[in-house]
Amino acid sequence: METKTAFLQVFGDSPMLRVMDFLIVNEDFDYSMTDIASQSGIGYSTLKLFWKNLEANNIVKNTRTVGKAKMYRLNMANPVVRKFRDFYWETTKQAVHEEIKERVEAT
Repeated sequence: METKTAFLQVFGDSPMLRVMDFLIVNEDFDYSMTDIASQSGIGYSTLKLFWKNLEANNIVKNTRTVGKAKMYRLNMANPVVRKFRDFYWETTKQAVHEEIKERVEAT
């Protein structure tokens, strides 16, 4: 059984949030849509349902083409993406602090 990140535990486990979770945690690299779907734990056909929306809103950007595969990553030039990333890491930080506090109080 896979464990959910702190962000997914707080805000729910939807396919789009799984993709955003994956792309934020792995923002240093670019990935094909197949890799994004696989690593996010969602189906490729599910990813295709909302991928055009992510592209249209400049959430993700095409970085290069490798053979027939287009590679994508988060568009860090988009201020909304930067704010969402900050929100993601702040949520994670709060959850970690709460977990540490609970463990210290339990001992």
